[in-house]
Amino acid sequence: MNYKSAPEIKRQIRILVKELNYSHIKINNIHCIRSFDAKTRAYARIWGMAKLFSEVAGLEPHYIIEVNAKKFDKLPERERLKTLIHELMHIPKTFSGALLSHRGPHHEINDREVEKVVKRLV
Repeated sequence: MNYKSAPEIKRQIRILVKELNYSHIKINNIHCIRSFDAKTRAYARIWGMAKLFSEVAGLEPHYIIEVNAKKFDKLPERERLKTLIHELMHIPKTFSGALLSHRGPHHEINDREVEKVVKRLV
């Protein structure tokens, strides 16, 4: 995969975390990249860190938010914002390196739920 660091996405993530009061997210442990030849239909995706790395190697959990340049960069600003919020919603309150699925017993990550979060910003 061809990618590079995306500091402008990191800045947006930093602002979102603060404005949404996502205090469980350790912003210094979030990394953002832009991929250029990803074979995915997704506009963006989030990568977590396996529990094994923290348990065996003693590393703190980290997350990587990848935006697909071919798709993400063409989106209107509001849709980019919604996409980034969607990815942040996959991070559990424990900030353990795990990822929340789209549906769980106590949460859902879908367009309706993302819209609720966006309305808090407006």
